[in-house]
Amino acid sequence: MDVSPTLWVLTIAGLAALIAVDFFIGRKPHDVSIKEAGIWTAVWVALAGLFGLGLLVFGGGQPAGEFFAGFITEKSLSVDNLFVFVLIMTKFAVPSQYQQRVLLVGVLIALALRAVFIAAGAAIIAGFSWVFYLFGAFLIWTAWKLIQEARADEEDEEYEENKLLKAAERRFGVADRYHGTKLWIQQNGKRVMTPMLVVMLAIGTTDVLFALDSIPAIFGLTQDPYIVFTANAFALMGLRQLYFLIGGLLKKLVHLSYGLSIILGFIGVKLVLHALHESGVHVPEISIPVSLGVICSVLIVTTITSLRASRKQAAAETGHGRGEAAERNSIDV
Repeated sequence: MDVSPTLWVLTIAGLAALIAVDFFIGRKPHDVSIKEAGIWTAVWVALAGLFGLGLLVFGGGQPAGEFFAGFITEKSLSVDNLFVFVLIMTKFAVPSQYQQRVLLVGVLIALALRAVFIAAGAAIIAGFSWVFYLFGAFLIWTAWKLIQEARADEEDEEYEENKLLKAAERRFGVADRYHGTKLWIQQNGKRVMTPMLVVMLAIGTTDVLFALDSIPAIFGLTQDPYIVFTANAFALMGLRQLYFLIGGLLKKLVHLSYGLSIILGFIGVKLVLHALHESGVHVPEISIPVSLGVICSVLIVTTITSLRASRKQAAAETGHGRGEAAERNSIDV
């Protein structure tokens, strides 16, 4: 898809305007209700749908299919980010009324860093077609690691600050408590960061780790930097509302890691086949409609099996609790 510099500027300006409206509406710190989160989640999904339809009308079926496949993939992979966001919020004891501000700025930092990754990835792909082999192998390896992590016991998982964040804290110092939405304050004659700024940086920089697999994954579906960027933008900008909407449901998505591993493995195989095809080897290539169907099917099946497993586990725990209560009552009698 041939994208002019003017279209790039208009797209970035449009996204910036949407972000500004989102920020203006939620500028006052408050606890986000399920209703508010649901409305804004629907708004961002609808905007992504309208953008995809715009690509269909003005660019054709191929770009639109690539965008929807990329958006759904990035959206599903970004749900995994929410687990880490919960850990970060807990570690820094972020007051509930400030969490939406933290997530908004943190996601903006993440989007800016991802833009750098996307530009670098596009440049590498344009110059070295063999990089598809590396991307494919990396995604297959990541899929295997996800399965291993899903089978491991991660009950005591805790967030650990990265080296960049620790260096910033040592360099500038951190205040001992939150000061509203302020990012910097004067303390003992020295300008120091507030915990608000630290947790924003934590969320933004931690997302880079997730970009290491999500960016190669979407390049496995499309090599168009414009579609890669817009799919990431729409997926990330709705992440803040999704955090409040399904925060309580995250623990019920017990099979999410298995579903994501299947998707990453599938895209990894698609990349390897594409690399072989580019090298002149006659192998079948996986089309975008097939990719979109596989991704949606895996997510639907994963969600259904997760909810069933969670329901059975809850029923078993309830029955176990009743059995223990009955046993105690019989002993008392």
